[in-house]
Amino acid sequence: MDVVLEIADTFVGDYLYASVLPAQSAAAFDFPDATNSTAEALSSWRFKTVNPYFHFEPSKYAYMSAWNRDNVLRQFLSLFLITWIFGYILYFVFATLSYVFVFDKKTMEHPKYLKNQIWLEIKQATKSMPIMSALTTPFWLLDVRGYTRLYDSPAEGPGTWYEILQYPLFIIFTDALIYLIHRGLHHPLVYKHLHKPHHKWIMPTPYASHAFHPVDGWAQSVPYHIYPLLFPLNKFASVGLFIFVNFWTIMIHDGEYVANSPVINGAACHTMHHLYFNYNYGQYTTFWDRLGKSYRQPDDSLFHKEKKMSDEQWKKQVNEMEKLVKEVEGEDDRTYDANAVKKNN
Repeated sequence: MDVVLEIADTFVGDYLYASVLPAQSAAAFDFPDATNSTAEALSSWRFKTVNPYFHFEPSKYAYMSAWNRDNVLRQFLSLFLITWIFGYILYFVFATLSYVFVFDKKTMEHPKYLKNQIWLEIKQATKSMPIMSALTTPFWLLDVRGYTRLYDSPAEGPGTWYEILQYPLFIIFTDALIYLIHRGLHHPLVYKHLHKPHHKWIMPTPYASHAFHPVDGWAQSVPYHIYPLLFPLNKFASVGLFIFVNFWTIMIHDGEYVANSPVINGAACHTMHHLYFNYNYGQYTTFWDRLGKSYRQPDDSLFHKEKKMSDEQWKKQVNEMEKLVKEVEGEDDRTYDANAVKKNN
């Protein structure tokens, strides 16, 4: 994250902080003709890039703020804004692409599709993202200030072999912890307070991917940040994995059941989880669900478009889902789309 922060500072942060919090001895607007060297002489901060491959030389404004780039408060605020803004961008871009090109719109005719569901999903996600970002920022701050085992280049890592192995190791480790956290969120003492908002979506769309209670969404992201505290991880790989994680989260909510695999916990497996609550807690694989006896194999009919959207299949889903809602939640307080219900009665 330090590379992302350095780029953000170069193009936005330096100008912003120099304007809002100018150094007394080098206020940006008091020295409009100052050069980089003049401004640098008035500051105790010195630029040292964190990017071993390329960097952008900072402008004079990098030296003109009371909060220089190493200031912990500035770093916290900047990392929070980066996480929040780029979280929104990733969410809306990938979710919208998935909705337009992948999501089967016939899903909206399902009797358990909610009234104004997409708007409700987006509303929940946008409300939660600032809080999730604030809760996540301390982990990014540990990265930037050197308290993790992130490394700059393959030469600083365990070896060339690890540059490939780190990806499956990251997936295996985080999949195990997310399984435990996710299953814990279904405990009766926790579920109604934290995890129920995400289970509001019985037939989710891609926009449900980030529609969590903020503490729920943050809790399930914690394993991604624990990994580099314990194990080496290339910092460029960590940024790539952060994007992949968000992309995967959208994919398993898109309703396109491609992975009919006994190993991959794809959209079909996750649909089973939204429909039937107490199954398929894993994020990437079915291994931990099989070990914990919570795996439910998706119906074969889900992988045939004409069958998965049939009235027969939907009635079967609704009958079982309604029984499980009573067990898990008691009264079902969702408001379903009357048009969808009418079409299927």
